[in-house]
Amino acid sequence: MEKPIYLKDSEDAKLFNELRKKVNQRIEAIPENRDIYIQIKAIILPLVYFGLYVFALFNAEKPWVYILSFVLMGISLVLIYLNLIHEAAHNNIYKSKKLNGLVLQIFDFVGANSYIWKKRHIASHHAYPNVDGWDTDIEQSGLLLIVPWIKAKGVQKYQHFFFFLVYPLYLFNWMFIRDFRDFFDKERVILKTQGAIPMVEKVKMINYKLFYFFYQIAVPVLFFKVSIGLALGAWFLQVISASIFALFVLLPLHPLPDNAFPKLDEKNGLPYSWLHHQFEVTNDLQENSWFVRNVLGNFNFHVAHHLFPNYSYLYYNEITEEIEKFAKEHNLAYKRFPIFTALGKHVDLLKQNANNAYFILEE
Repeated sequence: MEKPIYLKDSEDAKLFNELRKKVNQRIEAIPENRDIYIQIKAIILPLVYFGLYVFALFNAEKPWVYILSFVLMGISLVLIYLNLIHEAAHNNIYKSKKLNGLVLQIFDFVGANSYIWKKRHIASHHAYPNVDGWDTDIEQSGLLLIVPWIKAKGVQKYQHFFFFLVYPLYLFNWMFIRDFRDFFDKERVILKTQGAIPMVEKVKMINYKLFYFFYQIAVPVLFFKVSIGLALGAWFLQVISASIFALFVLLPLHPLPDNAFPKLDEKNGLPYSWLHHQFEVTNDLQENSWFVRNVLGNFNFHVAHHLFPNYSYLYYNEITEEIEKFAKEHNLAYKRFPIFTALGKHVDLLKQNANNAYFILEE
């Protein structure tokens, strides 16, 4: 199938070149190389995750210490994703692609799959954000309906009543279903952009998954006398805590009623230019503290990431200042909400989709 085509607009191309020039000048004026801080995190954060694991094993006789350690592993897992995995996929940590690739492989040791995730993120989500059938981040699960112009069916009509039961299972779905379907199901979105997946990657995926469950559950039971119930329960709470934390970060940035879900025309054309598309489908968050910038990987400045993914998140504060000013000057749809407002808007989207509001408005 032919890939989506952005609307060609020479004026928008000139606008983006102008914005890019302003951003590059702003970043070049910064005297320090901030990426060194991410390189330090590339050592510290994995040590924290696996240090908590070792600490749990040597305190296996104290169930609450063991459980708390695994819950904190879930939190640190999300910090690894925000600060390292995401940046390594864009080659923003080191100048060497090989070193970035090594950091990316941390994902394989914590239950995910680095190969398919990078394909999803770069070739699908960044290429066609919020485009149904091409953006894997909004690929429909059957239980929940994210895209407004698809009619709700079955349980989707009640999704606003039970979504809070589904979302904590986000990473379980990722580990047990999503990765496997993306590797082996020919109907999945990723195969439109990725094509055939090498057999060696399929074998690696299965081996990494087996190793993950071996050290997370089997090792504590077999070698540290942890009961099967405690081992499974602590691991379960790790993944639940990571799922909730991850969605708290990811949900407020794209799937909101204020953001567009552009439809393809009969020739696979998109209604916006690439520049306008990024503004229409993405929003920022109001929060801008030291904690958000340095611990949570500046996830609040998501427009900057989609427009300038070649810069690490440590430069997004300055880049966003340039974007916001530029957007006002040129009437671009820059949006920024407080995080809880954005989360509330996501719930509104689920309600609207459940009630088929789009179809009511169309009629």
